[in-house]
Amino acid sequence: MTEDRVTGRSPYGEGTRAVRAGLPEPVKNEPPLPGPVFAAHFHLPGDVAGPYTYGRDTNPTWTLLERAIGELEAPGRTDVDTVVFASGMAAVCAVLLSQSRAGDTVVLPDDGYQALPLVREQLEAYGVHVRTAPTGGDAQLTALDGARLLWIETPSNPGLDVCDVRRLVAAARTAGTLVAVDNTLATPLGQRPLELGADFSVASGTKGLTGHGDLLLGYVVCRDPELAAGIRRWRKIVGAVPGPMEAWLAHRSLATIQLRAERQWANALAVAEALAERTEVSELRYPGLPSDPSHKTAVRQMSGFGSVVSFTLPDRAHAERFMSALHLVEDATSFGGVRSTAERRGRWGGDAVPEGFIRFSAGVEDPGDLVADVLRALDQAGSGG
Repeated sequence: MTEDRVTGRSPYGEGTRAVRAGLPEPVKNEPPLPGPVFAAHFHLPGDVAGPYTYGRDTNPTWTLLERAIGELEAPGRTDVDTVVFASGMAAVCAVLLSQSRAGDTVVLPDDGYQALPLVREQLEAYGVHVRTAPTGGDAQLTALDGARLLWIETPSNPGLDVCDVRRLVAAARTAGTLVAVDNTLATPLGQRPLELGADFSVASGTKGLTGHGDLLLGYVVCRDPELAAGIRRWRKIVGAVPGPMEAWLAHRSLATIQLRAERQWANALAVAEALAERTEVSELRYPGLPSDPSHKTAVRQMSGFGSVVSFTLPDRAHAERFMSALHLVEDATSFGGVRSTAERRGRWGGDAVPEGFIRFSAGVEDPGDLVADVLRALDQAGSGG
């Protein structure tokens, strides 16, 4: 993408950037986005040279996708390095396990993604000390002393608390601590961790980045070449590489991210506003609501507040009646897709949430239809089904 040579910024808007991200230079009679390259090995006569040698190391389809993600996460910058992975958890583990050694201390949120406790167990098995603190109130500040790495999840999943990334980064710099931000819920259009000072922006591309619920993908973006080299080395060692078809589908899907995200964010806000009027709904959270405890922090660092709304119904039975009564919302455990999804999160265990807790992800349906479906399902659930 063309950039302003004075400011280093792309002169284009989010939508223009999204549809052009990562495309190669035009070649006559060739497609704008080349198809996936399926190759375990490449022709390699003589001395080893060139970017593509073996399919676990590099692939031309990954290269274009990595370039595209970097352009979205850090528009106008040429000093970022993106590494794509087979899943979000592969990306998470690449950062946490490649950047810590026995005796190091890592700080995790205690209200983050459900799989983080499993990662904590693995870190501790390797001799890494782990401290935890909540996302809200910037509570992780109290755990930074002597830490090698701070892992931030903002907004947190599933509780949607938000922390002040700039404040945590400033404290981490003083402490000599690296900072990684899980940007899955916000997406690169809603929040840019590297611009807020983080060393790593990490995300599950399975969710809002690609948005169609048809592939698994993860990525890490960073500015420090040495840190990036460690992430790539980790990917090579463990072989957590994406398939070429998944990488191509992801790149194709990026073209619509701005269209999808803006509709999803508007729908999420509309659902949250409707839920705020219901007496049976408690603990409603959406950073885009002016009444949300995290709203003031969110508006300072986010340009969009994501597709996810969380709230609690009176009990498990009430929540299950609500889920059963929905017509336009799929009962599924992912989020960020074009079709709205929701689930009673407590059914999995592992999250410190009430039995009636619902995680709702707004899709791109017509807002009136979606809100009407939610309100009708609440009415039906309240009447006993």
